[in-house]
Amino acid sequence: MQPLLDFFAENQLLLFFTVIGLGYLVGQIRVFGFSLGVSAVLFVGIAFGALDKRLGLPEYIYIIGLVLFVYAVGLQSGPSFFSSFQKRGLHTNGLAALLGISPSSAAGLFCGALTSTPALAATVETAKTLSANLPRDVADLNANSPVVTYGLAYPFGVLGVLLWSFVFIKLFKIDFAKEEAARLRESGSDIIVSRTFHITNPAIDGKSAAESLKLLGQPEFTLSRIKKGETIEIVRPDTILSAGDRIVAVGTQEALERARILFGEEAAIHLPLDNTGIDFRRIFVSNTSVVGKHIHELNLEKEFGATITRLRRGDVDFVPSPDTILEMGDRIRVVTRLENLDRITKYFGDSMKALSETDFLSISFGIVLGVMVGMIPLPLPHGMVFKLGFAGGPLVVALILGRLERTGPILWALPFNANLVLRQTGLVFFLAGIGTKAGFGFGTIFQSGGWELIAAGALITTCVVVLTILVCYKYLKLPMSAVMGIVAGMSTQSACLAYANQQTQNEQPNIWYATVYPASMIVKIILAQIIVSVLWVL
Repeated sequence: MQPLLDFFAENQLLLFFTVIGLGYLVGQIRVFGFSLGVSAVLFVGIAFGALDKRLGLPEYIYIIGLVLFVYAVGLQSGPSFFSSFQKRGLHTNGLAALLGISPSSAAGLFCGALTSTPALAATVETAKTLSANLPRDVADLNANSPVVTYGLAYPFGVLGVLLWSFVFIKLFKIDFAKEEAARLRESGSDIIVSRTFHITNPAIDGKSAAESLKLLGQPEFTLSRIKKGETIEIVRPDTILSAGDRIVAVGTQEALERARILFGEEAAIHLPLDNTGIDFRRIFVSNTSVVGKHIHELNLEKEFGATITRLRRGDVDFVPSPDTILEMGDRIRVVTRLENLDRITKYFGDSMKALSETDFLSISFGIVLGVMVGMIPLPLPHGMVFKLGFAGGPLVVALILGRLERTGPILWALPFNANLVLRQTGLVFFLAGIGTKAGFGFGTIFQSGGWELIAAGALITTCVVVLTILVCYKYLKLPMSAVMGIVAGMSTQSACLAYANQQTQNEQPNIWYATVYPASMIVKIILAQIIVSVLWVL
C-alpha cells in the first residue's frame, strides 16, 4: 500500500483523475434504487485523503472548480430565481448551539442534511475567509470540517426524503391514479393543443386581436391563424375580428376554455393547414441577435407574417406570451406562410453547432466581475470582516447577469448544454479537490462526535421533509404527486425526483421540481453562509 501512496503523492495529476474516475464508478452503484451519483467523487476524495495527508490536492483545483460551478449555476438560475424566490424556514442555528459544534461544522451539517453541494462549496469558502487570521492548522480544520459533517449527514439526507415520502403515502392512503384523474378533471390537461372557434361574441366584433385579448388580462393562450370568408391569414395584433370569422387558439385545456368564453363557441371542424399556404416549423434559437429579447420586440407579425405558438425550454413545453424572453437553445414552433419559412429559420439560426459553442469572452468577464465582488470586505461585529469570496461573489453576479440575459452586444446566457458541461466540470473539480484535503481530518472529527452528528443531520432532514409534506398537502391542498416534486426540488436531489416519478407515474413531480429547484438551491447557499457567519460572531 505504501508504494502506491508514494506514487500518487508524487503524481497528483494522476491522483486527481483517479479520484474523479473512481468517484463516477462508485456513483453508478445502485442499492435499493439509490445511488450517490456525482457526489461519490467527494467520498472517494475523502477516502484517499484519509489514507495519507500528502494526497491532498492543491487548493487552486477546488477553487477553480468552485468558481466555474457557482457561476454556471447562477447564470442558469437567474431568470427563474428572481421570479420564483420564496423564503423557506430552515433554521438550524439553535440546533447547532445545542450540539456545541463549530460554526463551519454546523453549516456542513445543514448542507448534508439538505443534500446541497453548492451550499457546501459556499460554506467552505466562507469558513476560510472568516478564519484567515487564525493559525494555519486551525484555519484548515475550519475549512475541512464542513466537508466531513456534510459527508456524515448526506446519506440520510437522501434516504430520509425517500423514507418519509413512503411513510406519508401509506399514512394518507394515496392513490396517484385517482388523484391525477381528479386534478385533470378540475383544472384541465396541461397538454398544449390547438382549437378553432367561431367568433360570435358581439363584445369583440370590430375590435383588433390585441384589444380583444386585453379583456382577459392574462389569456395564457396564443392566436395562430384566422379565416375571413375564404381567406386564411396569420393573426396579427392589429387583425380586426368580425362575427363569423374562424380563429385558431393554442394553449392548455384551461386556457382554451377562456378562449371559448371570449370568442363565442368552438367550431365543429378544425381550421386545417393543408392547402392554405400556411405551415409551421420547429426552430432552434441559436442567433445571438435575438437571444435575450422579448418576443414582442421582434415584431414577427409585421416583418415575417409569423407568430410563435409554442416554446420548448429544456424539457418543458409552454405557450409563450409577447413578454417571454428568448433564451439560447429554445425550440420554438413558428407558424407562417410557406414562402417565409426559410427566411425566418435563418433569422432564428436553427444551428446545433452554434448551440454547442461557448463564448469564453463573456464567461471570463463575468467571472472577473464575480471574483472582484467577492473581494469586497463587509464589516461584522467585533471588528471582523466578511467577504462573499469565490463562492458568493461569482454567484451573485451570475444571478444578475443570468436575469439580464444580455448587455448590449454581450450575451451572458450560455446554451443549456454548454452550461451543463461547465457546471459538471466545475463540480467534479471542487469535489475531488476539497474531498482529498478534508479526508485527513475525517477520523478526528468523527471520533469527537460522529454518531451525534449523524443523528443531528437526520433530525434536520426529518423536520424539513415532514413539515414540507404536511404544509403542502394538508394546508395548501396540493396533490401528493406535486408535494413529492416540491420535496425533491427542495432537496435538490435527482434521486428523490426519480423516486417520485416512479411512484406517481405522471408529470407533476417534474413540473414542481423545476419550479422549486432554482430558488431552493440559491436560498440554501445563502443560508449556509449566514449560519457560518452568525454563529462565528456569536
